[in-house]
Amino acid sequence: MVYKYKLEILAIIAVVAFCMIFFYTNSTMKGTEFIGTDTIAAAKISEFSGTPNESINPLIPQWVPPSGEIEATLFALQATVGGFIIGCVFGYWIGQKKRIIE
Repeated sequence: MVYKYKLEILAIIAVVAFCMIFFYTNSTMKGTEFIGTDTIAAAKISEFSGTPNESINPLIPQWVPPSGEIEATLFALQATVGGFIIGCVFGYWIGQKKRIIE
């Protein structure tokens, strides 16, 4: 049975390992907060070029949702679409295995 679901088991192990690494690193770093890559990149650019951080703007302006509820709804929609895509991939894998067996 293990050989039948080898790819699915490896995918689940990879996801669990990623979560464990994230939780471990998050628990060992005290007094830190999550900073996005845009903030880090702007700080590095201002450090190397000598220009103030406030004068560096992204190429594509970022849209800020008008309220927290809309932001939460968009995040939930993004998670739903991601879950649907992952479900389709697993369904396709299982369907291909069943088609080969039959």
